Formats: sequence, C-alpha cells, structure tokens
Amino acid sequence: MTPRENEPLATRTTLAVGGPARWFVEARDEDTVLEADDWATSRGIPLRVLGGGSNLVVADEGVEALVVKVDLRGVSAHEVDGAIELTAAAGERWDDLVRRAVEHGWAGVECLSGIPGLVGATPIQNVGAYGQEVSDTVTEVRALDTREHRIVTLAGRDCGFAYRDSRFKSGEPGRWVVFSVSYRLRPGGPPTLRYADLEKHLEDRRLAAPTLADVRESVLAIRRAKSMVLDDTRDPNRRSCGSFFTNPIVTAAELAEIDRRVGDRTMPRWPQPDGRAKLSAAWLIERAGFTRGHRHGTVGLSTRHALAIVCHDGARARDVIDFAHHLQAAVADRCGARLALEPVVWDHASR
Repeated sequence: MTPRENEPLATRTTLAVGGPARWFVEARDEDTVLEADDWATSRGIPLRVLGGGSNLVVADEGVEALVVKVDLRGVSAHEVDGAIELTAAAGERWDDLVRRAVEHGWAGVECLSGIPGLVGATPIQNVGAYGQEVSDTVTEVRALDTREHRIVTLAGRDCGFAYRDSRFKSGEPGRWVVFSVSYRLRPGGPPTLRYADLEKHLEDRRLAAPTLADVRESVLAIRRAKSMVLDDTRDPNRRSCGSFFTNPIVTAAELAEIDRRVGDRTMPRWPQPDGRAKLSAAWLIERAGFTRGHRHGTVGLSTRHALAIVCHDGARARDVIDFAHHLQAAVADRCGARLALEPVVWDHASR
C-alpha cells in the first residue's frame, strides 16, 4: 500500500468544498484497510474514513491524516427464522440496497429510499427518515477496531443507537472502520406508515393499501421536492449535506422555556417515550427569521428546505461553518433552542 499525497477531497463530497488529504488510499478490500491502519499507526498519523461524502465538511486547509476511501463491495441474503438477513459491504450505495429490498418484497427500509451515501455510514449516523431508522433492522456491524487493531462483529444492541447517533459517531468517534452491515428484513411484510407527510402523499395518490414500491415512490417524490435526492445535476440546491442540523430533543422544562420565547403553541413537537419532546429544526430556523433561499454570501439555505445549507460558486468550508454557527446563534437567541450539526466536520489537525 502506497498512499497518494495531497489528494483533493472537495470533488469527493456533495458540498464540493474543502482542501486535500495529506495522504490518501482507496481500499477495495479489507486487507488494504488493515494495511492503512498499520501504516497510520506506525507513523502516529490519524486515520480518517471517507464514504460517499454526503455528510462531511472538510476544512479548507485539508486534513493532516491518512484518508481511506472505503470501496468494499458485495451483497448477500439468506433466511433466518422466517426473516431475511441482508448483508452489504460498506462501499455499496445505500439506495441501491433499499431498491433491492423493495424489489424483493422485503420490508424494513423502504422509507429510507433516496438517502445518499454508502452502507457503511448508515449505522454510524443511525440513518433515519419518514418513520424508520436503520437501528430498527441492524443486527450486526462488522468493523475494524483501530484501537485494538482487530476485526470485530458488534451486535445491533451493542451499537449504542440513539436519534441520529451511535457508539461509532459520538461514543467512540474514529475508533471503528465499518466493513459490512447486516439488516433483518420482513419478507412480504407491510410498509411502515407512521409519518404524516408520507401518509398524506399516499392518500393524495389514492393508495389505500400501498405496497413497498408505492411507499418508495412516494418517499422519493417527497425528497425530490425538497432537493434531498442528489441525482439532478441541474438542481441549484444539489451542493448540500441534506439536513445540516438534527431536530432538537428537549426536556419538559426546556420546552416550556422555548414555548415562552416563541409564543406559538402551534410549534411542531413530537412526544418521546422518555417524556422529552422532539422539535423541528427547520421550523425553528424559519421562526428565527431565515426563509428558504436566504443567501449569506456564497452559502445559504436551500430554496426548498430550511434545514439544508447550500454552497454556491466560490464557497469555502469556513463559509459553510460560519453560516451554520450564525443559524445556531440566531435560533438560540430568538427561540432558546440549541441546534446540533448533523454532518461530520474534519478540521485540519483534529484527531
């Protein structure tokens, strides 16, 4: 394994900003990842893992690390106690896997259609949308533990899944390199219908008993209407990470204070099992005075969704982060709510 030096990363991210990787290697097999781990460890250099680049902001100065582009491929399926165990390598495109499941009539991931990125990112982020999360179906994650320098298999229950979070993301960030993920799906099972926008779209299509394919089609249509499907090079909102902030989950006391500051009891809220409430980050951003399409120099909000930050010609990574901090400060000041970034940010010298 001989890493390339000063490899540009901007073209490998959907934001299309950021500087180079000091060292870079593409890994099409697990042995290359193991060699990269040894190479970085022996030199005291941080190891960074790059997937589809759809949830990543790279510093303008680049990253002083060995960046491994994981391109492991392969998909298999077998029956387990009447369910289907679908296993995919980390480098497989996520939406291709969802389409395969829907075409075979395997329920469990149909609402996650159209999400960009690769399989390896799904357990890290606990990817979710329209009433489903991958934690609903993940049974195993096979990964390299870069602390112990060995390959391990973690059961789904040991992944520390939470809302858009996991032990891979916030518990022990940077420790794991995902090799493959296994999902347990329901052959012939009904689609998941527990999200109002999706239910309304299906009702508008006059589908009283929608199939998995019907749900996938509606999800894709909803996402396209929000510029959340990155398949149109003509879309002016395409240079984004999708949702840039997670929806805040607040305690009852925090909610009362936010209600007092906002002064609008129609503010969207969704009760959580632990007594807290989930709020709409997009609604809070708009309430703080930022309309869709708002521009701040070379960056701004999507014209179709207030939760997406979009880059325009001349944008830099620092412009994206500065604008994100501007939104966070405004929402905190005017609404009393704290917004957390959803994308991963690679600083130049961070470990």
